[in-house]
Amino acid sequence: MGKSRARRFRRAPAAPAGPALQRDGERGPEEEAAAELLEKLQHPSAEVREYACASISQLLQQEQVIPAFVQRDVVRCLGPLLMDPSLAVRETAAGALRNLSACGGFDVCDDMVTDDIMTPLVALLKECSTGLDANQLSPKKCRGVNKNYIEDIANEAINLLWNICECNNTALYIFNKEGCLEAVLHYMKKFATNVDLAISVANCLQAVTEDNPDLLSSFNASAQQILEAVMLSPESTMKHILLRTLIAGTIWNIKDTIPPGSLGSTVNAILKIFSESLAIDAGETIIRMNEAEKNRLKLAVEPETEENMSDTTENCVLSEDDNMEEIPKGKFRTENDVSDLLPSDKWELKEVTALLTAQQTALEIIVNMCCSEDPSDDEWEELSSSDESDLFMENSYNEGSGLLLSPLCLSDEVNSAFLNNLIPKKILEKTAFPNSVAVDICMHNPSWKPLIKKLNAVQCRALTCLQSILLVSDVDCLGGASALQSLAQHLSQLIFSKTELPTDTEFLEAVTSALRALLQTMASKNISQCMTPEQLLALCEAGIQSSNASVRVNVVSILGISGSVLAKGQDTAETLKMIGKFLLEVAMKESSLVVAGEALDALFDVFADGEEAERAALQIKLLSTLKEFQPVFRMRIRKEGKGQYSTDQLCVLDNVKMNLRRFIAYQETLGKTPT
Repeated sequence: MGKSRARRFRRAPAAPAGPALQRDGERGPEEEAAAELLEKLQHPSAEVREYACASISQLLQQEQVIPAFVQRDVVRCLGPLLMDPSLAVRETAAGALRNLSACGGFDVCDDMVTDDIMTPLVALLKECSTGLDANQLSPKKCRGVNKNYIEDIANEAINLLWNICECNNTALYIFNKEGCLEAVLHYMKKFATNVDLAISVANCLQAVTEDNPDLLSSFNASAQQILEAVMLSPESTMKHILLRTLIAGTIWNIKDTIPPGSLGSTVNAILKIFSESLAIDAGETIIRMNEAEKNRLKLAVEPETEENMSDTTENCVLSEDDNMEEIPKGKFRTENDVSDLLPSDKWELKEVTALLTAQQTALEIIVNMCCSEDPSDDEWEELSSSDESDLFMENSYNEGSGLLLSPLCLSDEVNSAFLNNLIPKKILEKTAFPNSVAVDICMHNPSWKPLIKKLNAVQCRALTCLQSILLVSDVDCLGGASALQSLAQHLSQLIFSKTELPTDTEFLEAVTSALRALLQTMASKNISQCMTPEQLLALCEAGIQSSNASVRVNVVSILGISGSVLAKGQDTAETLKMIGKFLLEVAMKESSLVVAGEALDALFDVFADGEEAERAALQIKLLSTLKEFQPVFRMRIRKEGKGQYSTDQLCVLDNVKMNLRRFIAYQETLGKTPT
């Protein structure tokens, strides 16, 4: 799986789509709108420029419209407005560019960098950072409104920076070279009064610190103290839980900058934050928050009369363009659509969204912790004891030294910290299907319906996390043989609890990956498996139909693991025959060479040894079938290999090809040996 948390779980970039821009020499409606609005960006009136930016921002949320704007150099038109004399224009221009980067995908972000968006963006970020404490309020004084334009502009600019740096290495290089970290961290100091801005900054920090060693030297003691202050903040709202989780992810990314002596306390600090997040029942939170929303709306004041509306208007200096400020901004990631994109009156929904995002992020970072390189023995000799966990949150500042952080690596100490914070237990709880009452509430409320996808995403991340822990943890740390058997029953229930086997690709990949890792662990320790051969074959027959090659690889591997265990038993020849026939058919008919190779590997494992395996192999004519298939497989590798598969995949396939030759030779020797 590797160390790349965000890349593994990041959705595929959205490619601009829509009708052709040119038809018989005529301009389409998208081009007409783009040309008209881009022209208004040069208008001498700030209100007209603001209106144009807001209108463009709204249109750019429609993917089919994006090409029309890109072809007219929308970035070069909007970029200078980031430094417009009008603060309102700056904010709406930054919002439009944010939407362009969010909805346009990687290619559009690359174009934005090519069109030099980073120059005005860096200038804006630094200027806002300098003026952050000036508390500049909106020039449009309206009753009940206390708008801080500097912070709002900064929020849009940070989101734009986040999007671009996550997509483009040149933008990341400019971020490092221009010293943007100082300005970005300065915004984080506002976390106590503007948590939405802090969450945007934390998301950006997590993006720019991932796989960016050139930035590490910029994280001095002062920078680390800012992050520590956020981690230690006592606020218990879901937004603050999300904020602390994101900062924990940033600390993970900069682990190489911290002296090794504080590793134990750091691991426990991070995992304590994750544990607190995962301990919250998202289903119950949805039920409670939905009820709170209903009660709030019941108690809301009656709609204002025309007289009240007139009175409000008299107290507000408004223009026809002011309603544009409420245009929702475009989403960058389906998984990470943070709560600032929701309407301002949906605070209960924002809280639940923040919680689910925090839980998903925590699970993804735990996967990274399981995938890190092992440290050297010398490194670990310097590490502090994990017994410090209970004292950490009280004593972590070490009398103001600010050095509580240290490198994190997979180790016995990290495993101990997992157990101290009940991380495996919390992960297992999250693998269950979402609360049916909560799902029903979301289904019948259009505003809440997107939460269903986030609930399912948390379950899938938990299953992936479970897979990682199974691959790196000792059986005793997982609770021994009985715990693994209970886990096998739990995963079986997830798969077979409904009348039909699951078809959702993401869930199927996650659950089969976890089951594969579990069966592998159990087989290596000679722990009896709980799934029946009939269940295994039913799962494999459903999984092999999946369009996802990873699912097909998983079910083939699962069958190989289980078959190799059955081959050591008594009276299993009939079951082994069914398994052998299934795997042979996959090997010969599968369109993906990777899946076909996995099927051959599974055959080698199942029929490697044992009287039952030998008997079954003879009955299904395994040797003759493989001898006929061998030249076909070699030819497929030669013809299809180059260009379609990675170097690593080709190496694996070459191994399979060599093992096939050896397995055939082995089977031939069995045929010559008297039984």
